[in-house]
Amino acid sequence: MTDEGQLVSSEDLPFMDLTTIREATDNFSDSNKLGQGGFGTVYKGVLPDGKEIAVKRLSRKSWQGLEEFKNEVKVIAKLQHRNLVRLLGCGMEGDEKLLIYEFMHNKSLDIFIFDAERRALLDWETCYNIAGGIARGLL
Repeated sequence: MTDEGQLVSSEDLPFMDLTTIREATDNFSDSNKLGQGGFGTVYKGVLPDGKEIAVKRLSRKSWQGLEEFKNEVKVIAKLQHRNLVRLLGCGMEGDEKLLIYEFMHNKSLDIFIFDAERRALLDWETCYNIAGGIARGLL
């Protein structure tokens, strides 16, 4: 790990220090909260170099241990596809487990699917293209 908090690789596992992640997300401020799910909360962050990131702060209630977390990150890091959000790194300190992803400006697809007003913006051709993209991402 560098003093600037940049991503570094240790055994193919990119790490980022917790201090940098806290600063990037304004200490996990509610104003930077993008969403929440069963596995944790996602926050928008901005690194010192201006790069925007999405930080998934995994639930502390998770029974996943450190070795399981490291193995999962290694597997996710190897998944590279234009239709998948890219994992940039992770952060681990105490019971804090964080996944750092590239930030997607168009938000999540579920916003368009489950919001009635936005769903109306999706014509059949767009839906077909989305379904094709999802299928390619799964292959």
